[in-house]
Amino acid sequence: MYVDGYVLPVPIKNLDAYKEMASLAGKVWMDHGALSFVECIGEDVKPGVHTSFPQAVKLEEGETVVFSWITYKSREDRDRINAAVMKDPRLKGDPANMPFDGKRMFWGGFVPIVQL
Repeated sequence: MYVDGYVLPVPIKNLDAYKEMASLAGKVWMDHGALSFVECIGEDVKPGVHTSFPQAVKLEEGETVVFSWITYKSREDRDRINAAVMKDPRLKGDPANMPFDGKRMFWGGFVPIVQL
């Protein structure tokens, strides 16, 4: 298994637009072979002393944190699926009109070490 994880700030006023965008993105990823696609909004996410989700995305007043992940069979599948997703015309939107600030988003690929 392979996991892509990402964290980003979303203005609360844009949550409906974000959910709509994420639902479409999830359908596209699943259509291309992802095993799962999960989007979660922060509910119990407090600033920490040294680091935290809010600090990592430089959370501003009126925003919430979104924590998400996509699972794949393998890194090879992830690379193939992501390449297909990036070419999928269903996701061709204007980056300037995204319902979140992509400059404060972070992501990465992970190999599970414990899975129960």
